[in-house]
Amino acid sequence: MAGSERVAIVTGGASGIGAACARRLAEEGVRVVIADIDKKAGEALANDLGAAKNRALFVSCDVADKLSVANLMAETLSAFGQLDILINNAAILAKGDILSLELADFDKVIGVNLRGAFLVARACARQMTRQIEEDDTRGDDARRRYAIVNMSSINAVVSIADQLAYSTSKGALNQMTKSMALSLAPYGIRVNAIGPGSVNTDILKAVNEDKAAMEAVLSRTPLARIADPDEIASIAWFLACKESSYITGTCIYADGGRLALNYVMKREDYED
Repeated sequence: MAGSERVAIVTGGASGIGAACARRLAEEGVRVVIADIDKKAGEALANDLGAAKNRALFVSCDVADKLSVANLMAETLSAFGQLDILINNAAILAKGDILSLELADFDKVIGVNLRGAFLVARACARQMTRQIEEDDTRGDDARRRYAIVNMSSINAVVSIADQLAYSTSKGALNQMTKSMALSLAPYGIRVNAIGPGSVNTDILKAVNEDKAAMEAVLSRTPLARIADPDEIASIAWFLACKESSYITGTCIYADGGRLALNYVMKREDYED
């Protein structure tokens, strides 16, 4: 199926990595549904990506809410009639370690990052398998057409003491990616994840404005810089396109070498 005929949902698509993914997909000829709770930013991006030409759509969606997810699918099918790609990106943070984290904050993070990822992925997978069965799609054709990409993190593997909920959610998301990949492989639907390191988004804004914090980030990043959201979006597109048709059940870590590092670098190691 040609790129211009494919349809993608991007959750958390109004800003940051999600917005970069939506832009990249649109550039590749994919029609994009931007799902987010930020209506103003989401509608602005959809308009920028061709809403007037039926190339993009914003849908207000709280991924943690089952009815909201059902509405997202209904709006997608009403507008475009099909679904081929999911970029499962919506996520939040809540600061707190095992001693200080409030239950409500833990539940909220797990609700969006894990329950939300599950609800959206389940809805999308059911629609994809329905299309495959109705169209009697060949396995090779399905593997080139259908893809789910979960946005994980290096914090699924390493961790930060006061980001217990976020780290927990991303570790579980990696396991969910594997389980989903096994279940959907017989249909030809590929499921993978991306594990970004430090990326230049609003979440990292405080670090950008704090010299000491930025030095700490660079000291653990062999490539000596933070990533641009477009660099993560390029991986999302790779995992969604036919060039990755033999890849499923894995997580690609885009972290500037951080996971390979077994020590903290000295300043002279990363300063020119």
